[in-house]
Amino acid sequence: MVLLPGLLKAQGTGKPALFNSAWGFHKGDISAGISGIDAETQWKTIDLPHDWSIEGPFSDEWASATGYLPGGIGWYKKTFNGNAAWKGKQVCIYFDGVYKNSEVWINGHSLGKRPNGFIPFQYELSKYLNLNGKNTIAVKVDHSEFADSRWYTGSGIYRNVYVIVKDPVHIAPWDIAFTTPDVSAGKATVKVKVNVTNSNSADANVLVKANLLDAKGKLAIALQKQVKVKPGVHEVEFEQRLSSPQLWDTEKANLYKLQVSLNRNGKAFDEVTQSVGIRSIRFDKDKGFFLNEKSTKLKGVCIHDDAGALGVAVPEEVWIRRLKIFKDAGVNSLRLSHNPHADYLYDLCDKMGFLVMDEAFDEWEVGKNKWVAGWNVGTPSKNGYHEYFKEWADRDIADMVLRSRNHPSIIMWSIGNEIDYPNDPYTHEVLNTGRNPQIYGKGYLPDHPPASELTPIAKQLVKAVKAVDTTRPVTAALAGVVMSNEVGYPDVLDVVGYNYQEYRYPEDHKKYPNRIIYGSENGMAQQAWNAVDSNEYISAQYLWTGIDYLGEAGKWPQRSNGAGLVDLAGFKKPEYFYRQSLWSDKPMVYVGARAITSTEDRGIWSHRTAEPVWNWQPGSKIKVDCFTNCQEAELFLNGKSLGKQSRNTARGRVPSWQVDYEAGELVVKGYNNGIEVCSNSIKTAGDAWQLKTLADNTSFKGNAKGLSQIEVYVTDKDGNPVFNATDEITVSLTGPAKLLGLESGSTSSHENYQTNQHKVLHGRLLAYVQTTGKPGKVQVQFSAGSLKSSTVTLIVK
Repeated sequence: MVLLPGLLKAQGTGKPALFNSAWGFHKGDISAGISGIDAETQWKTIDLPHDWSIEGPFSDEWASATGYLPGGIGWYKKTFNGNAAWKGKQVCIYFDGVYKNSEVWINGHSLGKRPNGFIPFQYELSKYLNLNGKNTIAVKVDHSEFADSRWYTGSGIYRNVYVIVKDPVHIAPWDIAFTTPDVSAGKATVKVKVNVTNSNSADANVLVKANLLDAKGKLAIALQKQVKVKPGVHEVEFEQRLSSPQLWDTEKANLYKLQVSLNRNGKAFDEVTQSVGIRSIRFDKDKGFFLNEKSTKLKGVCIHDDAGALGVAVPEEVWIRRLKIFKDAGVNSLRLSHNPHADYLYDLCDKMGFLVMDEAFDEWEVGKNKWVAGWNVGTPSKNGYHEYFKEWADRDIADMVLRSRNHPSIIMWSIGNEIDYPNDPYTHEVLNTGRNPQIYGKGYLPDHPPASELTPIAKQLVKAVKAVDTTRPVTAALAGVVMSNEVGYPDVLDVVGYNYQEYRYPEDHKKYPNRIIYGSENGMAQQAWNAVDSNEYISAQYLWTGIDYLGEAGKWPQRSNGAGLVDLAGFKKPEYFYRQSLWSDKPMVYVGARAITSTEDRGIWSHRTAEPVWNWQPGSKIKVDCFTNCQEAELFLNGKSLGKQSRNTARGRVPSWQVDYEAGELVVKGYNNGIEVCSNSIKTAGDAWQLKTLADNTSFKGNAKGLSQIEVYVTDKDGNPVFNATDEITVSLTGPAKLLGLESGSTSSHENYQTNQHKVLHGRLLAYVQTTGKPGKVQVQFSAGSLKSSTVTLIVK
């Protein structure tokens, strides 16, 4: 039996308490359903979040779209003690995300179902609780339609679960709206709307307080109202001018703390505290995007939920590491494709200064193709969210907005991604003409649903969004603009995203002068960025994608998509450094090498192949490429200069040299105004000799779990990385911690993610080690055959 950790302490003010520990998990269905849950003996004790699909195994019997990993049915249960102090309270359980088709019971009583696997939801437990004895929460998760998405979704209770104990008179989790309708450097108007719920049968007299504290804890605004709350929901509104506000932006993510409390007899009995920001956003049809009235190009990447070996049960620390990597590349915006993400990710974007496009759906009433045998191969599955769209779409998208509307990072709500993908499923006669870079099949397909069906559904979804938030524009990512233009779909949107259709920007800007256009999904070629950089009216580019991800794979054995700037382990690819040279203001230079091929004569070049390797056959002619944002770059081989080049006059703005290979060290230096400001080098590596490790965190405090992300490198005697190494690493661990997973970044490895052994890719591996919260010393040893091993020591205080 488990007493909810922190719950008694939190119950007085209704703060959420994590409810993640000591659940039972049963893989497979229970034939007798909820009535057979106690008779079922096959339960594995786990902590949430949990994704059972990532436990595998990888197999070609599953779908390429979802990473060749299994779905199925799973059950969860947790038994805990009731508490007499809950008498007269409202006790709720809150799920941040369960994939998918969840049904929840308390003590055998069904609380409800939620088909959508990405939307948070909560149920009240109060009337079924045994306050003086045992209680059992049970959750059934049905992901038996495993080929139901175009990317990996995972399976199970893969996000945090909370229990919230509140007074019958209270503020529900999403019932505060914070807005700043007028913002300038000198002053801002702050509005706070609070819905107070009274579950009693009698009126309640309540003092509602709203305090706004700055980053130093200084009270910036203090407001209060005495109100009589009748049974039901009562809205309380505050408005106040604030002088000299600390504005939130991507460089200085200034946050305030909003504390809203309900008080009686001089004491708070319910309180909700949220981080909020003061900022203005504006899109202009001719001038692009403005943050706090400053013209800002959105340098964005698209991301999915998973983290390779961890599936979609991803600790917050993983995203902290990833977001830092993005920041260093000059990324200032994220598109959360193609669904709402974990609650903590929005908090991180607020704290770290990322602008966010939050997205609801990848399909509407009709299903898209989900490839089973490989991308665009064979017969696709049509399973997916469309089966529940008519009944749930309005509620799902409203809940997405309500849950996240107070985050200053969010600047757009997207109602859908590529819903208008030509012939997948919608079609139109215009597909028989013109340029259509994205199209399934050939031309107009009269047996497919007509594109005219898009517009009324878009209107419905826009209305649902604006019913709960009018402070941000509503958008969608369009794949078939040529088709959608014919039926008025773009006209329903406040701002219109174009996927891979940069060539349409000038034509459509002229033809539809009131349309606000931006790039919602884009390739990584320089010309795609030029279309943004050289056009004032185009505000954004969102690269596909920021990180490699499971699913949307090719034929077996490929099981992941490798389109990212960084791989599944978060290791930077050459493409990352090229993007950094375009987007970052901090001086940088990168050197990479590749063999000269016949394509060189035709001027064809790919940044993906400039690897940091200086091991070639003697006498080989090698192309050395330099990515830099400096004015000039100079290459040195074993101390001898091979010449200085101007970035602006180099082909593709990439200085490059043809070099006769000789072993040693290749150094490139970057210059601004003739002064060296940065350098980068690669060396010829000898034979693999040892393992080197680098941990992002080795010291942990308190009782909470912590995560150490440990990078492991195969090096030679001198510590030079051996890029071509393929050794298998074994991890041995002692102390209060456990190995969560090992990730190499490979898109085709079928190694079991649940073991303590994994091969390196490019001589690298990432280990996720999670502490248990108990004090002590953790020893993590990495070994590989005859190579010299390495040990990382973690201290839990």
